[in-house]
Amino acid sequence: MASEIKFGTDGWRAVMCDAFTFANVRLVIQAIADHVIENDMGDRGVLVGYDARFLSPGFADVAAEVLAANGIPTLITDRDTPTPVVAFTVADRSLAGAVMFTASHNPPEYNGVKWIPHYAGPADPEITRDIEGHIARRAKAESAPRKMPIAEAMKSGIVKQHDPSGKYISHIQSLVDLSAIAKSRTKIVCDPLFSTGRGYIDRILKEAGCDVETIHAHRDPLFGGGSPDPSEGSLGDLREKVVSSGADLGLATDGDADRFGAIDSDGTYLGANQIIPLLLLHLVRTRKAQGAVVRTIATTHLIDRIARAHGLDVVETPVGFKYICQVMRERSVIIGGEESGGLSIGGHVPEKDGILANLLLAEFRAVEGRSLGESFSDAMRKYGTSHTRRVDVKFPDGAKRDALMRRLMERPPIKVAGRRVRDVSTVDGVRFGLDGGDWFLVRASGTEPVVRFYAEADSDEGISALLGELNALLG
Repeated sequence: MASEIKFGTDGWRAVMCDAFTFANVRLVIQAIADHVIENDMGDRGVLVGYDARFLSPGFADVAAEVLAANGIPTLITDRDTPTPVVAFTVADRSLAGAVMFTASHNPPEYNGVKWIPHYAGPADPEITRDIEGHIARRAKAESAPRKMPIAEAMKSGIVKQHDPSGKYISHIQSLVDLSAIAKSRTKIVCDPLFSTGRGYIDRILKEAGCDVETIHAHRDPLFGGGSPDPSEGSLGDLREKVVSSGADLGLATDGDADRFGAIDSDGTYLGANQIIPLLLLHLVRTRKAQGAVVRTIATTHLIDRIARAHGLDVVETPVGFKYICQVMRERSVIIGGEESGGLSIGGHVPEKDGILANLLLAEFRAVEGRSLGESFSDAMRKYGTSHTRRVDVKFPDGAKRDALMRRLMERPPIKVAGRRVRDVSTVDGVRFGLDGGDWFLVRASGTEPVVRFYAEADSDEGISALLGELNALLG
């Protein structure tokens, strides 16, 4: 049913064999084909990529069948492929865009589809609304999607297989100082979490002569019994391998390799709220980069303090890399990042790239010659302490979620944890700034039935005090 198809912050995701069916996928791809043709871009062609999930190759074939039947030349990746590689290929080949089948870091039973337009970043809200409009019109008119059998489409040449890895890897090699990593003899362990990141970070490092080892390097649609999420709870094996092998760094990517996470030499996990500030410092100090710094409303303000100290503008956006993408398309940007593990830099496509982020982190570790923890502690001494936390609260009743958000917007608290609420922002959800600079944000997820609570304070005690108010805030 078309009513089941709702695009969140980055495409449409649903449980396979429930809402995510071949019939619904055909409807979505037909709507994308309508959008491409309506904008006179059909002759530029479309790339179809997919992740390592169960049935993803089959969904990719279905997409190619619909696109081919609409007369749109189509390339289909020759294996499961990271989202950033697909996005780069759109830019490199001047395509109309790409269809990417992925549910990113979600559990194995989910799949998803996103449209990456011609500018090689996430679809903006206007494009998403247009595609959703085509879905609704097709469904209302009971207009069946066109389709051409994949064997016939391949034989005719309108659909061709494509290996995008070589050109992408060459581009990444131009953005990262791989020789510095190799010369430093930094020992690295990679964990693609059984998914599409296989054969990218490790291949790039090995070809540069770096000391690298890989775990979970085969495709597993069940992701080893977990979710392909490079969060602290999912990287126990990587932590164990880093510590037991005496490695300097562990690098992980998510289900479609657009997000990242890292393990320090002592087994400590570092997420985006620690890594983005470090990479900003690296780009400014080592590369003398100039431009704006972009972050989402949910991301650490340590970024702001570093940027101000170096005379750089900070642009705050709603949650979702599509908003960072918009800024990257409009002005010169040093780095854009979000707390959920998304990052890109100037000179690259405006799409989050976990492969690039991890390689830049390895470069930073090599240049600094010390642990990430030591570097982050030094950054906090210079620019102010930062402790962050995110808590997800299940809230399956959509009406209650909406009522909660309205209440917080219309009747915000005057004090939280004994401190005055200094300012309120509704850029995305509701963020409360407190006396002293601490803050917290409450927002409903765009992809899951949860309410997210983000907090930043200058101490662990401050975080605990804010979390102690969570029940009262949520009613």
